[in-house]
Order: sequence, then structure tokens, then C-alpha cells
Amino acid sequence: MALHTPPRALLFDVFGTCVDWRTTVTLALDAQSHAALNSATASLASRVRLRASDMTLAHWGDFAQQWRDSYKAFTQKLAADPTLPWKTIDEHHLDSLKELLQEWQLEGLWVDEEVRALSLVWHRLDPWADSAYGIKLLNQLFWTATLSNGNISLLSDLKAHGKMEFTHVLSAELFGAYKPSPKVYLGAVEKLGLQPKECAMVAAHLGDLKAAKSHGLQTIYVERSGEEDWSNEDVEKAKDEGWVDLWIDYAGNSGFVTVAAKLGIEVPDKNPKRLSSSA
Repeated sequence: MALHTPPRALLFDVFGTCVDWRTTVTLALDAQSHAALNSATASLASRVRLRASDMTLAHWGDFAQQWRDSYKAFTQKLAADPTLPWKTIDEHHLDSLKELLQEWQLEGLWVDEEVRALSLVWHRLDPWADSAYGIKLLNQLFWTATLSNGNISLLSDLKAHGKMEFTHVLSAELFGAYKPSPKVYLGAVEKLGLQPKECAMVAAHLGDLKAAKSHGLQTIYVERSGEEDWSNEDVEKAKDEGWVDLWIDYAGNSGFVTVAAKLGIEVPDKNPKRLSSSA
């Protein structure tokens, strides 16, 4: 697999593709739970204290996955029905967190200010080991832009937190729609003053790439652990139908560093961990 023509811009999905949301969110939930349980000033109902005390790191991982799944359902719903009132991802994350705390019988574990602060954990997700260095390499030949459903302030914070030197920060928020709406993909292309074929969408989710491909963009699939929702059968179908132009397997690759090498950029050392001090 290879790109048909050299792109001028690479558009990056962010959650799961550039950053490891699962580990960051799970650890934050677990840490804040222990902080509340150990606080000398927190006044917790006995039921909530017992429930929180029973929560393991694995339980908080399941909680984090539900939180992420609610985001997917929310964005897909708004993408399918543009008449629905607009809500930012930050607003959704706060509302969804409140709903999940109630569902998990943890309402009252944190006061309102703490819940709001915790909902912003999505602004400080840690990047994958190869992300910052890989983007730096890719900047040698291409524009690199976020193209995420996350709002602009969220993406700007992730860029700074992860030291990911994107040349542009683009968000679905700019186009009043969420992926997989064509408004997002084509709006980003227009914003950059390019044609769809001059852009390549980079993502760890085949659904995102299928939509981008249907609107004329080239596509680069970077496998990330635990990120693909599609079945093995659907993955094989995607390969057979050929709407992924460049496929970077999870096994034995260095993510964006491998992308850079595949696109003709000289990589002095493909191990991002050894390069972290100089990246």
C-alpha cells in the first residue's frame, strides 16, 4: 500500500491516534478517587465511600471506556442530525461524567468543582511515545494539522501538553459539525487552501478513514493498541477494498516515525524512546 500522490498536508485524528486517552483517564480517575477517600475534609456518604473503596484500577478502566463510548455516541448523533443543538466536547465530557457517576452510584464522591476539574482531564492526555518526534519529522515535508472532534481549546492544550508541534490546529468546532460529517473533512481541506487529494487523513480508526476516503482524501492507518472498534472481519474487508492507502501495522512499528520513513523522510533513529531527550 502507498499513497497515490505525495500529500501537502497530513490531518491527524487525536484521541487514540496521537494520545493515549485510556491510560491517562483511568489513572486520573483512580488517583482522584483515592484522594477523596483519604481527604480529611471530604464528607462522603457511607454508601459512596464503600462503593468507591471497592473500585479497582480495572473498574476505573471500565468507567473510562464508558466515558469514551458516550463521546462516540454523542458525536455520531450530532453528525447524523445537524438540527440538534450544538454542544462542545468539553460540555459533553462534563455532562457525561455526571451521568456516569450517578450510574455507578458514585455521585457525591467529588464536589461540583472537583467534577468539573476532572472532566478536563481530556485536556492533558499523554501522547504515545512516537507522537511528538514523529510529528516533528513529518513537519520537514508536510503541513501537520489536528482534525479532531475535540474543541479548539482542548486540542491546543493537548498540543502543548504533549509537545506535539502541529503546524495547524483544526477542529470540528470550526465547521459546526462532528466527524464523520463531510463538513469536517472538506472544511479542513478548504481551510488549508488545498484539494482533498492533496491531504491525507491519519487515524487509528477505520471508520474515520472510510469517511475521509469517501470525500477524496488519501488515508493513512496507524494501528494503536485497543483503539479499533471494528471486527477482524471488517478489518480484512477494509484491506480488500483498498480504501486505506498506507497501513502501518501495530506489531513492530513506531507509529508516526514509521509513517515518516514510509513517506521518504530520513529517520536517524526509529526508536522514539531513545530520541525523547532530543525530540
